Amino acid sequence: MRGPVIVIDADTLDVAGTRVRLHAIDAPELDQTCETEFGTTFDCGAWVTAQVRARFEGRQAHCAARDTDRYGRMVAACVVDGVDMGRDIVSAGWAFAYRRYGMDYDLDEKAAFVADRGLHGLRVQSPAWFRKTRAKGRIPPNPACRIKGNISDNGRIFHVPGQAYYEQTGIVEARGEQWFCSADEAHAAGWRAARR
Repeated sequence: MRGPVIVIDADTLDVAGTRVRLHAIDAPELDQTCETEFGTTFDCGAWVTAQVRARFEGRQAHCAARDTDRYGRMVAACVVDGVDMGRDIVSAGWAFAYRRYGMDYDLDEKAAFVADRGLHGLRVQSPAWFRKTRAKGRIPPNPACRIKGNISDNGRIFHVPGQAYYEQTGIVEARGEQWFCSADEAHAAGWRAARR
């Protein structure tokens, strides 16, 4: 299949009217954030998408289908002007080798890591884990109320974004767990702050 590239995100394209997921790479989701070494949070998913868009948008791609994913997208290796898009994106540090689906870009990722290119110079959660933690109970129903009130063997504990166990903590309201809009609100309801 051939056609001009329309970048959806750093590992997903439209080519000739077909949605394509690039084979064996995994990039941050559009709404994913990362941290610099100084602790500053920024929208790395949007950033890597912008980098891929600047490099490939509108250029002619030739894509060879490998599979179809569970969302009905064609999984393909795509080449633009003799350049393997997956290899180029991983080598620049804008995505990771998705070893679960192939070792094609393993060495490219290792070279980017050693050189501290792109995402490798940041604190970034793996895109696969990020998607998993967005599952039910991990995304606040109200974006302004992001504090997680969790019930564990240690009692009623609340976690704020950025703490060690925040991302993996899920809220099950049927068990009495809840979301809070502020630490003061959580304290007033009888919950204590997580230590880490």
